[in-house]
Amino acid sequence: MFIIAIVTVLIGMVTLYFYNQNQFKKAELAYPPNGDFVEVDGIKLHYLSKGNGKPVVFLHGGVLSSEDFSDVIELAAQEGYKAIAFDRPGYGHSERPTNEKVTPITQAKLIHKALKKLNITDPIILVGHSWSGTMIMSYALQFPNDVEGLVTLGGAMYKEGYPAENGDTLSELVTTPILGDLIMNTLLATPLGKSMGKETTKATFSPETPPAGYEEKLLALWGRPTQFKANREDTLAFPITSKQISSRYKEIEVPTIIVVGENDPFGTIKMAERLQKDLPNSKMVRLPNVGHMIPENHPEKVLDAIELLTIMK
Repeated sequence: MFIIAIVTVLIGMVTLYFYNQNQFKKAELAYPPNGDFVEVDGIKLHYLSKGNGKPVVFLHGGVLSSEDFSDVIELAAQEGYKAIAFDRPGYGHSERPTNEKVTPITQAKLIHKALKKLNITDPIILVGHSWSGTMIMSYALQFPNDVEGLVTLGGAMYKEGYPAENGDTLSELVTTPILGDLIMNTLLATPLGKSMGKETTKATFSPETPPAGYEEKLLALWGRPTQFKANREDTLAFPITSKQISSRYKEIEVPTIIVVGENDPFGTIKMAERLQKDLPNSKMVRLPNVGHMIPENHPEKVLDAIELLTIMK
């Protein structure tokens, strides 16, 4: 009986594995890349770009991809900017380094190299949503001469108050060798995995609602092992990095607009207030009746922040 039970379990796991692989392939076919690629350090990064003029670079948060800024890119191009939004390493259709620990610091370095390869030589306006709040702070500290201004959107910049500031059990499981791969490759495309994706979408947009088609795209792309693992690695890397560099935020001199929704459920208002105190040349903008997903639900507010930034200079 014991042997029969073991064989049954193994057959079930193999069946789940192949079912999941088939679903992952279908997802990638349903949402192919619609931008361009640039290769740096052997890593291919996918990006969207439109317009001409002053370069503005958009970096998404911890869930989807550069397409979070699709509407923002259109508006920015219409206003005379060269808008560029990257899929961060491991997200969307970008590859992720496997030979080093990936952090907001190392991701900023990759984006900087990518921009140089794209012949972006003028100082940029850098816009970071959510998780990328710390990433754009890192970028400004590493490459101060290449940054003209910063905009944070519901940004996370500090360990204190971050949802996973004291660790995250799911992230630790998923990033555990062998066990993590087994979990992702047998469960992500099942109803259990999809229900987690739906809850993530609901929680991230609360109390607002996501745009049409957003949940389906999240389930397809975020629900792949490569992106899900990247997200979990980023969750664990964030508090370490933010604690490491936040004491240096006071060194950042470029004008900064700190945008936060008054209904943001993730504690970003306190982070925004703290950042405003740390940055000598900053202005905080509170958006009434707005939640966390500002680029997706309120793209015009992103352009307002960029325009306000140009006035501050």
